[in-house]
Amino acid sequence: MTVQQLSLLALLLTLTAQTARAEHLLLDEIIVRADKESPKEESLSVREVRESPARDMGEALKQVEGINIVHKGAIANDVVLRGFQKDNINVLVDGVRLHGACPSRMDPPSFHYDFAEIEQVRIIKGPYDLSNPGGLGGLIDAQTKRPGKGFGGELSLGYGDWHGTNAAATASYGTERYDALMGYAYKYSDVPQSGNGKLLTQIYPATSPNRYKNTAIDSKAYEINTGWGKLGLNPTANSRTELSYTYQDADHVLYPYLKMDADYDRTDRMNWSYRIQNLSALLQDLKLQVYWDRVEHLMDDRSRFSSSTSPRFYSMQTDASTQTYGAKLQAELKLGPGSLKSGLDYYNRNWDATNRRAMYFNYRDLAMIPDVTIENFGLFGEYTLPLGGKLSLTGGVRGDLTRAKADRANTMVTAGSSKEFSTISANLQLNYTPFKELVIFTGLGRGTRTPDQQELFLDLPGNPAWRGNQGLKATVNHQADLGAKYATDRFYVNASIFYSDLQDYVNFYQASATLKSYQNIHASIWGAELGSQVSLPADLFLRGTLSYTEGRNISGNRPLSEMPPLKGTISIRYDNGSFFAELLETLSREQDRIDSSLNEQKTAGWVTTDLKAGYQYKGFSVTGGINNILDTQYYSHLSYLRDPFVSGVGYRVPENGRNVYLTMAYKF
Repeated sequence: MTVQQLSLLALLLTLTAQTARAEHLLLDEIIVRADKESPKEESLSVREVRESPARDMGEALKQVEGINIVHKGAIANDVVLRGFQKDNINVLVDGVRLHGACPSRMDPPSFHYDFAEIEQVRIIKGPYDLSNPGGLGGLIDAQTKRPGKGFGGELSLGYGDWHGTNAAATASYGTERYDALMGYAYKYSDVPQSGNGKLLTQIYPATSPNRYKNTAIDSKAYEINTGWGKLGLNPTANSRTELSYTYQDADHVLYPYLKMDADYDRTDRMNWSYRIQNLSALLQDLKLQVYWDRVEHLMDDRSRFSSSTSPRFYSMQTDASTQTYGAKLQAELKLGPGSLKSGLDYYNRNWDATNRRAMYFNYRDLAMIPDVTIENFGLFGEYTLPLGGKLSLTGGVRGDLTRAKADRANTMVTAGSSKEFSTISANLQLNYTPFKELVIFTGLGRGTRTPDQQELFLDLPGNPAWRGNQGLKATVNHQADLGAKYATDRFYVNASIFYSDLQDYVNFYQASATLKSYQNIHASIWGAELGSQVSLPADLFLRGTLSYTEGRNISGNRPLSEMPPLKGTISIRYDNGSFFAELLETLSREQDRIDSSLNEQKTAGWVTTDLKAGYQYKGFSVTGGINNILDTQYYSHLSYLRDPFVSGVGYRVPENGRNVYLTMAYKF
């Protein structure tokens, strides 16, 4: 698929819309995106999540322009936003910081919550969120459901190829004074097949010690149980407090992308908030939030041939845990002609990982991540000033003090060693509305993020060894954005372009023949996105997206690694409010801008076709579909097979082949 063909598909989306008579959910979504989202924002609605056979939030988000994923196996896809990934973006739940425990990111933040908890996902592209530290590339905030008035609930059951099962039940009750919600979700799948008919566990050659044992090739790919509850109280007409708790237990999660698989992931999340609105003419909003979460993760190679001759049931194992707690206090004040949003926050994240291997020191405990705690204290202020009826200016600044301390020793660090950082983030945003249907956005932003525990203190002997770098500096992103949004009741288009200059960008590299580590480099990333939705006659809707990202390692005078290629989608949908049918084409161009020093390889372009249909009657709905109808064998550029102890090793994890699925739900 060529650039010209993809561009032509996107151009079709900007044709003038004709009037349609249907008034239902899709039209409402156009209006919501027009009225509530700026050109730098995106969202994923609960409807889009429910209709998707996606197994996790990362997989569901990939339909949003500017978002890609790293595919590790059947689940736990890692989100990439405009080429930024890992700690370069903030992935939150109700504003709560949540981190995975695996040093190889088997369990990214989006893995640790279930679809059935979520009402909407809010996305901010670029360094324009000052209310949270880090996230220099953007913000993804999953917002959980809130109980409604009276008694309500929802039951859903999905089933598809490879025995993919997704079941959930929620129940809620609410009055003017108080409300409560509880839910449970269950996920299960066997190992998916790719387009060539082979299981994802069959990607290794017969000579590889990392290949799966015969008993594990066709085993379950994952089994996950999640339960949650939320209590709400309205003490007064203008105040509300909420307390929520979630527990998730993921068992036997296979990762063909890596040399080991997860025995389990156990996650606890707790969040409490208290909010008062309209306290006075000056104080418009005041919110206090306190949260805590913990993840315990155990992975080993018991399912691989590498463990066959070991004296234990594994030849390598990593036992990791992370705990995060924090608090936020935010206020919105009416000051002069504008409004001031300000706040202060604190978080504490501990990360500890112990590695044991037969080939190094005969299973002796190695402090891979030596019980490192990062503390961060920050405060921010952001002022929005109307400049007449058509123009508004927003400017803000944030300061952070960060300290990283290791409480265990390894060959990289002695116990008690610490490192401190101080960073300043800021942005200036201008919104211009020349007429009701058009909004033009331009922004200049400075985003920062400090190195994490792994990048600073990790130590793992090997050939080559994998080690952190205590000399790393905080990354600074200077970014410029220009975007425009045009929307009527039946037509919506959002276009944007950005450029990021990254000082001291943390990049993985081959330090020597015997060492791999991290270094600060000067880099740049630029890109553009286009998204559109059109209401046509006869209850038809046309929708499409187009996104491109390009990165440059300026210090090394070569392309920046792990950049997604040009990608687009186009869909046609019939929807009369009760019945819908949708055909979706997803297209990706070849990626030939690669960093050969990290064994990155070219990836061919591909095209897939998805079909889905559904019917809704009162509270009952049924949705079915076929993803990858033609059973295409293809690879996402970002889905290299990785070894936890080296970079890319030449194999890739293919995307799933044809998947037939059916979902039934009842809401009352």
